[in-house]
Amino acid sequence: MVRLDLQRFSGADVVPVIEGGKGISISVGETCGAWAAAGGVGTFSAVNADSYDRNCSIIPQVYHGESRLQRRQELIKYAVAGGITQAKIARERSNGKGRIHMNVMWEMGACEEILTRILEEASECIHGIVCGAGMPYGLGEIASKFGVYYYPIVSSARAFSALFRRSFRKNLDFLGGVIYEDPWLAGGHNGLSNAENPLEPVNHYLRLVDLRKTMNSFELQNLPIIIAGGVWWLSEWEDYIDNKELGITAFQFGTRSILTTECPVAKAWQPKLMSLKRGDIKLTQLSPTGFYSSAINNEMLQNLLTLQEREVKIVDDSPYFVTVHGQKICVDASQSEKITSFIENGFSVAMLTPSNTVVFVTPEQSRQIMMDQKNCCCCLSACRFSSWCQHKGSTGKIPDPRSFCIQKTLQASAHGSDLEKNLVFVGHTAYRFGEDPFYENNFIPTTQQLMDRILSGY
Repeated sequence: MVRLDLQRFSGADVVPVIEGGKGISISVGETCGAWAAAGGVGTFSAVNADSYDRNCSIIPQVYHGESRLQRRQELIKYAVAGGITQAKIARERSNGKGRIHMNVMWEMGACEEILTRILEEASECIHGIVCGAGMPYGLGEIASKFGVYYYPIVSSARAFSALFRRSFRKNLDFLGGVIYEDPWLAGGHNGLSNAENPLEPVNHYLRLVDLRKTMNSFELQNLPIIIAGGVWWLSEWEDYIDNKELGITAFQFGTRSILTTECPVAKAWQPKLMSLKRGDIKLTQLSPTGFYSSAINNEMLQNLLTLQEREVKIVDDSPYFVTVHGQKICVDASQSEKITSFIENGFSVAMLTPSNTVVFVTPEQSRQIMMDQKNCCCCLSACRFSSWCQHKGSTGKIPDPRSFCIQKTLQASAHGSDLEKNLVFVGHTAYRFGEDPFYENNFIPTTQQLMDRILSGY
């Protein structure tokens, strides 16, 4: 048994074990409420959250608007309804215990509007807001307006310092803690900077010490650091508990909390999760957000990676050219044999990229890419795949065929589609499902059983 004293989170003393938020439709009101009922801090995701009809069936998020702006309004409507729905379910399921946090992604489309409208209708159900994937400068102001605590997700002391100096220092009363998410271990979008090598992880203990020193310099000694990314057994983190250099710490479980009876994808995802081996999770920069992200290296991810192998630079002048939408585009003549090979293998369509290159895809892939780009529903504040930008309407760059529609594929993987052909975000320790004796014989625990197991140290 690992000794964890109760800690103050969002106005109540709870077990300092937090459910990591996972959108789309993975961390929901049921999982959040169950985690809170077990005495911890539950988290539901408000990123494209589900809402339900009178028969308790999920309302499909179908878009009918002819323009992007019309579809954007539909997305906001879905998001607000879903967030309110999941908040109310979480409160009911919690039985008044624990804490209920809502996770949002700062770079999701219309984040500030969606967050505000959900809190206007359901702030009595929500004790804290967790936010990452971007620099949430407006988070503290919005949360404080509704008397709700906020918890920024950062991956470095430098990021927190910038947030605090510019914004959070103005809203100290409701800053509840700081979530440190290891960018080399966490699932989903990670805070890896362009100055850091994705292939060379930096010691997370040293980064945590650096973060605590920065927090202490702002007189935030009494705020917890919530350690996220790579946390599986608490027995492996005992040196981080009651550690003078780190101060107050708590622990967040994102990937491990997928396999619980309350999680809507647990049964469908279990065979895939149990089959994973070390190294099956890949960190790439394929996401349309431009951020690094970690997901299962499945057929979808492999297709995107091999697509980049069929990329050829555009040159100013060359006797060799390819045709893109009827326009002749000069490419390096030394690549002619390679291009001929692409075409002979069915990759006969050249598509422009914003990197002054062309990539070769099949006619079917080209049609699907262009259709997905055309049907953009503005789920991000800025999308390199479709070139949507919520501030200007367009990023001003060519849509990037080397990426993908993230809303479409995450909705698909969360609602029963083929996990080989769609994006599946998980942390790099997901292979441990198949090694941990707790999950032998395809056992899926309740959240209470998982919490008991976690608090045992394993």
